Amino acid sequence: VQLQASGGGLVQAGGSLRLSCVASGSIIRNNYMAWYGQAPGKQRVLVAAIRTDDTTNYADSVKGRFAVSKENAENTVYLQMNNLKPEDTGVYYCYTVARGRVYWGQGTQVTVSS
Repeated sequence: VQLQASGGGLVQAGGSLRLSCVASGSIIRNNYMAWYGQAPGKQRVLVAAIRTDDTTNYADSVKGRFAVSKENAENTVYLQMNNLKPEDTGVYYCYTVARGRVYWGQGTQVTVSS
């Protein structure tokens, strides 16, 4: 299983970014997918997740601002990030568990300036 994340960048507070995570095979269709964020000097934490039935959940800090979605045909999971805040700065990783193993993407940097 390979997860390739992209879409990060530098944006001003209040701006938007869309992260993408392309997975190998049919992983996205058949597995729980999530985005984790890791702020500088802090632990990696769950930001958003989407299940095989398309139900989602979010960290309280991003509810109403971020939206996770997927496109099975493209084997891609997205994280739409709106109204970004400086505290959203960090490296964002896509994540899944497949066949009993945990997989992480390589991470994409998001930097929000005030």
